[in-house]
Amino acid sequence: MKKAVIIGAGPAGLAAAHKLSGYGIEAQIVEKGPVVGGLSRTVRHGDFYFDIGPHRFFTRHKPVLQWWQETLGADFIRVSRRTRIYYGNKYFNYPLSIREVLCKLGVRHWLPVFLSYLKARMAVSPSEKSFEQWVQNRFGNRLYQLFFKNYTEKIWGIPCAQIAADWAAQRIKGVSLAAALRNAIVKDNAGNVRSFIKEFHYPRMGAGMMYEAAAARLLKKGVKISFDSEVIEVIHDNTRIIKVVCRHSGSGRVSEVEGSDFCSTMPLDQLIRCLKPAPHKKIIDICNNLTYRGLLLVHLVLEKKEVFADNWIYVHSPEVRLGRIQNYKNWSPDMVPDSGKTTLSLEYFCTEGDELWSLQDHEAVALGGLELQKLGIARPQEIKSAFVMRVPHAYPVYELNYRVHLDAIKEYVGRFPNLRCIGRSGMFRYNNMDHSVLTGFLAAKNIAGASEDIWNVNTDKAYHETA
Repeated sequence: MKKAVIIGAGPAGLAAAHKLSGYGIEAQIVEKGPVVGGLSRTVRHGDFYFDIGPHRFFTRHKPVLQWWQETLGADFIRVSRRTRIYYGNKYFNYPLSIREVLCKLGVRHWLPVFLSYLKARMAVSPSEKSFEQWVQNRFGNRLYQLFFKNYTEKIWGIPCAQIAADWAAQRIKGVSLAAALRNAIVKDNAGNVRSFIKEFHYPRMGAGMMYEAAAARLLKKGVKISFDSEVIEVIHDNTRIIKVVCRHSGSGRVSEVEGSDFCSTMPLDQLIRCLKPAPHKKIIDICNNLTYRGLLLVHLVLEKKEVFADNWIYVHSPEVRLGRIQNYKNWSPDMVPDSGKTTLSLEYFCTEGDELWSLQDHEAVALGGLELQKLGIARPQEIKSAFVMRVPHAYPVYELNYRVHLDAIKEYVGRFPNLRCIGRSGMFRYNNMDHSVLTGFLAAKNIAGASEDIWNVNTDKAYHETA
């Protein structure tokens, strides 16, 4: 009799349990925290709701969309997308129009950008290993310096020359000002200007509403979810995983969960370190080369009815450390029950243990207030209340040689045929939420007897948000 043990109750883990229940296979989820949703959870502060960063629900995968729609029904609303980029004391609509660019940047910037772009296209560098080389080959050095370098290094905390080109190839067309600038004047081969989705789905009370509803459905089907259960050991016999050992927060009690099959969404490097017997030191050393970027989130309730009309804003300007601002009233008004107030989440990209991460909460709130004032969005005295969150392992870092290290880990994990790595952290892959859900579906399908290649999810060479 099969029993699947799923580590983590985020989108991938819950999706796997959903599919397994449909196949009639017993599943048990062990979750480190007290709630479901993982990076897609929603937190409550008084009567206000905040997500952990932006979580739009869009996908090309029909089974994923169908699951979302069935789970929430009428609470799965449609939201108009509006985003802008702040750069050089100016706001740019996203995507840009030629008129806006000319008016705001002016010819003194545009002409060097265009000439630099032409130069790059006429003399493409044969080497394209790094993010920096990838961008310069396609957009020129001037555009790279203006709109890529500072923001990208703010996100990843390392020079662009040390970031692998893989990340650029998959993500840049959907999230960069440079791509929008280029697409404003350069048409694709079919003669159509590349555009971005103008609407997306979203749960009425935040992204976490989806996964709370999904968990409730699973519980009704008899799926067990063990909360506050941190996996500290993954026991194997060198050919198969046998069980996991969990430590329960609060009581400190240790328990074991056996199974025939296992799905892991825990960070890939942590999974390797939890294996018992332990892997060879060489494998552990390789794990040390897989690094993650974290988030410092400053959540604010402002005594202000309106601040800006966007869902979120990218902050490209180097004079502030802030990377992105979410305005949840513009995601769903129900998340902000007092129409006279506005809730914002200020996102600071950092590494666990660094200066930003180590700020005291009151210091982080003070920094956020000062930077909002510098951007002309709000004044510190308009902050009614605030709280701070630190989110480790938010983004896998695609350093230059990451693929070599990842391939070695994948090969090692492959010796355990009853272990499936799924989700963003579990696969060390910059997955969108729908990609993570899909990996959960495929893992369940494989447990039921299929042989899908889970590692093939999200390997497209183009960002799929573009239309």
